[in-house]
Amino acid sequence: MYKHLFVPVDGSELSHRAMDSSIELARQLGARITGFVVEPEISLSMVSSNAAAFAERVRSHEQQNEAHAKALLRQFEERAVAAGVAFAGRFVESSSVDDAITGEAEKAGCDMIVMVTHGRGPLGEFLFGSHTKHIIASSKLPVLVLH
Repeated sequence: MYKHLFVPVDGSELSHRAMDSSIELARQLGARITGFVVEPEISLSMVSSNAAAFAERVRSHEQQNEAHAKALLRQFEERAVAAGVAFAGRFVESSSVDDAITGEAEKAGCDMIVMVTHGRGPLGEFLFGSHTKHIIASSKLPVLVLH
């Protein structure tokens, strides 16, 4: 059965549901969780001709990303530990959320990805895209989708 769940979260209300649901699933399965946050890489619009200003923007951006990711993973870990579930947290900066999720899940040695979806329907998916759909299509691991 599944013993190592990979759970990407972003801090939204839906991701808090993913935390709670994945913790309960892990508890029932006797599994552990790797929580994961993908932070955006610095935008090209922030590029400056002034090297010092650009370096400061990069440093500030990376610090904000790290602080956000660590705070979110700390919340996840506290919930998991309170439920008696082993937890590890990981985060990366990437321009491709989908590739980061599938790649890091495999690197972590997980055997299932647990995700939530907005369930926007065809029009919403057309307008906003669907990370979940892309991950289901590209992942070698099974994906449990919560709605």
